[in-house]
Amino acid sequence: MGQVTIYLDDEIEAKMRAAAQSENLSQSKWVAQLIKEKTLDRWPQSVVRLAGTWDDMPMAEEIRSSSGVDTIREKL
Repeated sequence: MGQVTIYLDDEIEAKMRAAAQSENLSQSKWVAQLIKEKTLDRWPQSVVRLAGTWDDMPMAEEIRSSSGVDTIREKL
């Protein structure tokens, strides 16, 4: 397991400390969790759950049906 040293100004450190404490996590675990969330290569569950929640938003197939036919492209 690697170790990283970061330097924070007093205001950011206080915010980090409060956020970690509010989630009952150590500062190290809170920072590790934040890095893990920010480096995921998939959508977060909070975004995935939004799929289909807008009744007035057309589905992809409906949007594509009115876009016409693509032009045949030249081979390179």
